[in-house]
Amino acid sequence: MPRTLIITNDFPPRQGGIETFVHAMAVRFPPTDVAVYTSAEPGARAHDARLPFPVVRDTARTLLPTRRTTARAAALIRELDCDTVWFGAAAPLGLMAAGLRRRTPVRRIVATTHGHEVWWARAPGARRALRRIGATVDTLTCLGDYTRRTITPALDPAAAARIRRLTPGVEPSEFTPRGPVPTPEAIALRAAHGIPPGAPVVLCAARLVPRKGQDTLVRALPLIHRTVPDATLLLVGSGPDEPRLRRLVASSGLDDRVVLAGGRRHSEMPAFYAASDVFAMPCRTRRAGLEVEGLGIVFLEAAACALPTVVGRSGGAPDTVADGRTGYVVDPRSVAAVADRLTRLLTDRELAGAMGREGRTRIESAWTWQHTHTRLTALLGTAATPPAPR
Repeated sequence: MPRTLIITNDFPPRQGGIETFVHAMAVRFPPTDVAVYTSAEPGARAHDARLPFPVVRDTARTLLPTRRTTARAAALIRELDCDTVWFGAAAPLGLMAAGLRRRTPVRRIVATTHGHEVWWARAPGARRALRRIGATVDTLTCLGDYTRRTITPALDPAAAARIRRLTPGVEPSEFTPRGPVPTPEAIALRAAHGIPPGAPVVLCAARLVPRKGQDTLVRALPLIHRTVPDATLLLVGSGPDEPRLRRLVASSGLDDRVVLAGGRRHSEMPAFYAASDVFAMPCRTRRAGLEVEGLGIVFLEAAACALPTVVGRSGGAPDTVADGRTGYVVDPRSVAAVADRLTRLLTDRELAGAMGREGRTRIESAWTWQHTHTRLTALLGTAATPPAPR
């Protein structure tokens, strides 16, 4: 049976939301029905050896839609008998679509947009490139209503009519709902990071960049301490904003109440969710709308662990929460608003528990990776029934 070739720069062991998305789709294909063409990455050899399908690494650390890359992808399509292509991120590699159609008998091409295509839709030169991508693929997918509304004006009418929704998801079995009694893993993790037993924990897991709003959480913590004096902020992630955040923590006198745990593998995250009481990421839109949150898989993962979530009003992030039922959508630039909602969730355990349980139910009913994969295979027109996830 012909394969689907996934073409992407975003594939593990590189870490990030798009990487998680692409990997979750790849492993749900039957191994004979998929192959991946991606960029070079440290640690890739050991990672790829564990996968049951071919992963072809380019020599470049970043694939660009050049003639060389297009020719290599076309050769793989012929060599591996691929008749469909999925661009894990539409921009910029979706610009290869026209060349692949000329060089191969590929039957169908789907390209998925994320948060960064919002910037492409608003910047003049990139907008023209996104228009070309939309015109040369069979389907352009969006994360939700916000990204659809933003990207559609950049496309010609025919391409705009072909936009379909394809959301991230989670694998519920990987995330155990948080119960009233801490798990041994949660107890060990808290001890490893010097978090006192019983101290309420607010978790934020995201790259350390200004858009994610970790600084707002640090500034909100003294306000939370007026009511919840032992509350601890646990920041998981790495990135260029780390030095500024460390300075902010030190200048606020919060060294014993803020833990910067560094970047972590995706497989480590369930223990961090289990060790926490609330998840918060007050993401914010920056640079006149060019930096925006596309959706936010971490919100879905937290909900799968039955944690109430506090979500910044940016882009498609509010789609991940039923406001007032599974968490709260907040003004990400208001420290007081963020502190107020977190204080309420940390002091009203009955409310937090009810929100967490409803969040888990919402994930199971509509936000699973299996649901997403079924949608993707329908868009690709492939007939295979996906196996259980690996």
